[in-house]
Amino acid sequence: MTLLTLVVSTSAGNGRLPAGSATAAGPRTTARPAALGPCMISGSVDVQLSEGIPTPPGYARSTGTVRALNLMVDFSDAPGRGSALDRYREFFPQTTRWFRTSSYGRLVYRPEAPVGRWLRMPKPFKEYGLERGAPFDPAYRGLVEDLVAVADPKVDFKAYDLLNVLVTPNAGPSALDTVLSVTFSGNAEAPVADGTPLANASFIYSRQDDGSGSYAKTGYRVLPHENSHVFGLPDLYTQDGGGAVGHWDIMSEDWGAGNDLLGWHKWKLGWLDNDQVACVAAPGTTEHVLTPLPERGGAKLVFVPVDAKRGYAVEFRTPGGNDEEVCKPGVLVYKVNADVDTGRGPIHVVDSTKDSGGCTRSPNVHAELSDAAFGPGRQFKDVRAGIRIRVGEMDGDGNQRVRVTRR
Repeated sequence: MTLLTLVVSTSAGNGRLPAGSATAAGPRTTARPAALGPCMISGSVDVQLSEGIPTPPGYARSTGTVRALNLMVDFSDAPGRGSALDRYREFFPQTTRWFRTSSYGRLVYRPEAPVGRWLRMPKPFKEYGLERGAPFDPAYRGLVEDLVAVADPKVDFKAYDLLNVLVTPNAGPSALDTVLSVTFSGNAEAPVADGTPLANASFIYSRQDDGSGSYAKTGYRVLPHENSHVFGLPDLYTQDGGGAVGHWDIMSEDWGAGNDLLGWHKWKLGWLDNDQVACVAAPGTTEHVLTPLPERGGAKLVFVPVDAKRGYAVEFRTPGGNDEEVCKPGVLVYKVNADVDTGRGPIHVVDSTKDSGGCTRSPNVHAELSDAAFGPGRQFKDVRAGIRIRVGEMDGDGNQRVRVTRR
């Protein structure tokens, strides 16, 4: 648990500039029915990376075909060991499969590596002085400008939707000590290449090895986490680690066993249709039947707004798809706050069995929340908000009945 707290609390972050810096491009947006309007919560303008819906422009589109440029770089004081394409293969085709599975096939992630060798940067790694600081601060601006100068003769940057800089793992500290991996997203102040700003870029360092011996299977997952920032998703961990969401979303924990995204994020990214989401905004009692989140089709999400910025999401989680560490299937209830910024806990999972110690024994998985889901006959109440969510029995097709009451 000491290791888990360390690596999650320093996990990959986002460096988006405040509102007003976004570029024109962005994720595909579709018209939302009026009935869903009360559930499209939004935060204040000073929230850099919000859980609000819709996602503002400036991010990479999250549906359809997305072309990801991958450049492998090394330095004179940290020369690449082995083939640059071996570094590329640490992340692909696994990342492509992860996005295809999570999006139900709606995101076709197409990675390309037009330069199949290490691109040597003109300065030693230590001379760049890289830290996980402000978006494209002088250190990162210098690195990217040098990278563009080296790669531009062989790369048409404007042909791609996002950039992955895969740094040789021997540059910088081990991920067990400090995670340098970072993403700058929706950033119009980014350096320009071939006439287009590199507004959505992820930088991957070291190897995200949790020490369990499973790196070959799980180490790639730092990239889906980072790339989800370029699609507009915030970090869900806090300074205390993954205690707010646990292993229920890759934006909370991307170490250890495989996990997926929350249903709220899938709706935000356009991976759920509007008719798969129920918005319970009016007083009264409503009945819902939720299909398992890993399965295609069917109702997936119930949202109960508290006000214009906050609400409760309800979904049915079972093993399958990208979720391999669901040791207690059931109805997950979590509070979404669009007015809380990335890395400060914008989502909190409700723990149905507080202080139980959890049901998982997998390494580097937040154990306490692993059994947070509610089973049949259990209920959650927010007395102040006048909301009650009761879990019924499963139907004959393995779907879960849920009753929502609000005064």
